[in-house]
Amino acid sequence: MIEKLAEKLVNLTVKEVTELANILRKEYGIEPSSLLLKSDNNKNIEKSSEKEEKSIFNIILKSTGASKLSVVKLVKEITGKGLKESKDLVDSVPSVLKESVNKKDAEDLKKKFEEIGAEIELK
Repeated sequence: MIEKLAEKLVNLTVKEVTELANILRKEYGIEPSSLLLKSDNNKNIEKSSEKEEKSIFNIILKSTGASKLSVVKLVKEITGKGLKESKDLVDSVPSVLKESVNKKDAEDLKKKFEEIGAEIELK
């Protein structure tokens, strides 16, 4: 159960994280860390992380290519989302499909998408 919760938290969008922070603040009196809210600190963390070789990536769909249906099916498979949510992700290109994926898995997923004509960015 905890692992599923952790996976859901890791895959939240920025908007969802903001909503979660607001709920925690209003309903439970929990203040998010000021470090996470200050964009300057986040930029500094990102810059120091970029100096090291990246090992964790976000998978971003940039283009669906000619076979949109195949892309929707693959998005559904890798995200575990329903067909409608997967289609919505594909329709709202560019969109983050998966966050915090290790390098090997990210490259494997990128290869799968490229084989069906989609354009993927690892960031």
